[in-house]
Amino acid sequence: MDVEVLAISVDSRFTHKVWQETELSKMVPGGVPFPMLSDPGGKIGRVYGVYDDEGAVDIRGRFIIDPDGVIQAMEVLTPPVGRNPEELIRQIKAFQHVRGTGGAEATPSGWRPGRPTLKVGPALVGKVWEVWKPEMAF
Repeated sequence: MDVEVLAISVDSRFTHKVWQETELSKMVPGGVPFPMLSDPGGKIGRVYGVYDDEGAVDIRGRFIIDPDGVIQAMEVLTPPVGRNPEELIRQIKAFQHVRGTGGAEATPSGWRPGRPTLKVGPALVGKVWEVWKPEMAF
């Protein structure tokens, strides 16, 4: 998909190694296939607004950052709630599609590759309902 995935936490690289060997490798064959970076003191977490000073941890968050370094999407969840990898992949494909059209097209709620897009412009105002049907999103 031409993306770079990084995991960042306040844990040390040694903790990441143990976690990869004892936990992740049992859930994903070979463990997670992307780098896990250490953020001691939460410097990176603070920049992204996910560092919890009281707990001294980075809260779970994910960020889609475009090739220009602009955050296009972010999701922050409390630890008891799991993330949805399929939704992340769908969003990446949607952002890539929109970028590929130079912003001439928008993807409606729940859009998937191959589904209709919205042609951005004044003619779309008040007519989204003619193009996008809610049942197409699910």
